[in-house]
Amino acid sequence: MNTKDLRINGPRLWESIMELAQIGATPKGGVCRLTLTDLDKQGRDLVVKWAKEAGMRISIDKIGNVFMRRAGKNPHLPPIVTGSHIDTQPTGGKFDGNYGVLAGIEVVRTLNDHQVETEAPIEVVFWTNEEGSRFVPVMMGSGVFAQAFTLEHAYAAKDIAGKTVFQELQRIGYVGDEEPGHHPIGAYFETHIEQGPILEDEKKTIGVVTGVLGIRWYDCVVTGMEAHAGPTPMKLRKDALQVATQLMQEVVACAYRHPPHGRGTVGMVLVHPNSRNVIPGSVKFSVDLRNTTDELCNRMDADIRSVAKHLSEQTGLGIQLDLVSNYPAQQFHQRCVESVRQASESLGYSHMPIVSGAGHDAVYMARLAPTGMIFIPCKDGISHNEIEDALAEDVTAGCNVLLQAMLNAMQA
Repeated sequence: MNTKDLRINGPRLWESIMELAQIGATPKGGVCRLTLTDLDKQGRDLVVKWAKEAGMRISIDKIGNVFMRRAGKNPHLPPIVTGSHIDTQPTGGKFDGNYGVLAGIEVVRTLNDHQVETEAPIEVVFWTNEEGSRFVPVMMGSGVFAQAFTLEHAYAAKDIAGKTVFQELQRIGYVGDEEPGHHPIGAYFETHIEQGPILEDEKKTIGVVTGVLGIRWYDCVVTGMEAHAGPTPMKLRKDALQVATQLMQEVVACAYRHPPHGRGTVGMVLVHPNSRNVIPGSVKFSVDLRNTTDELCNRMDADIRSVAKHLSEQTGLGIQLDLVSNYPAQQFHQRCVESVRQASESLGYSHMPIVSGAGHDAVYMARLAPTGMIFIPCKDGISHNEIEDALAEDVTAGCNVLLQAMLNAMQA
């Protein structure tokens, strides 16, 4: 059989997604399966069981990343790898992360169905603690694998109850022997719901992901002076909130000044003393700036700092803007991007280039090996929510693209 004619079993993939979603199912139809909990162990055990039934060999590294390997003709070739994560947000959905892992399992099942032997091995991986909802940092397993931070740092992370990652990995039985990162990868693909509204709005089935936006997080503090709201004339006030709101508007304007992928968000605001009849003396708020390249992120940084400096000089109020996190922009490998585009084209699916506004394990994998991502639409662009949803035909389409892209990568 010509491998270009291969198609996955869509109903089987859908059934697997729905079955995994029963572990930690919530009343509103979502999933709460926090990393390294008993429910996470149940989810891990089920996916490993499915992999073994598909004839795959299991290996686990010291941060609990699980690799499931289908042998190839040439065992010396680095494997073509796909995967994602199976931990969820507290009010998560059925598809975020889980789809990418189970799509990989379905690729293997399809190859088995048709007795296709690939030249290189194929592996499916699920990474530990991608969500970061119980332990930080986010994308922990892939980050340790890529040596973005140390295993010791990850092990020491604590949840709100004081339990550490190492303790919980031990408790659920997923501390492996393999050193993180000592695992070859020939190419890496990740299939995911978009988690945004663009594909649905553009009526496209496949997003050919070209890269992930760089992210800069800041804490901003505007300092004025508390005073009574009645006796203090407007012209004599040092109102921190009014100055802060001007700067908040500039965060949004900064994104518009750096199109087409600039993002600017203020998501958290703390007002002191937060009293009805007191002029605010200080305001602390978050700033989230994103763009497609580090250079554009640098320009946005300089832009908002210039605006803050001018506003401080104009009003006489202190403005402190501190960078607290910096996630570099990541462009995906052109060969992998092209493999996804060609697969979408040959399969007859409508598609478009797209950048990811959210972080994924693929960001860290792109530091180690040629990497690409495949997006499918999600209903109303909603994710990290119990009502997260996707169409069965789109789920099937994304997995078909993954299958063909991985086979294309074998020939590269």
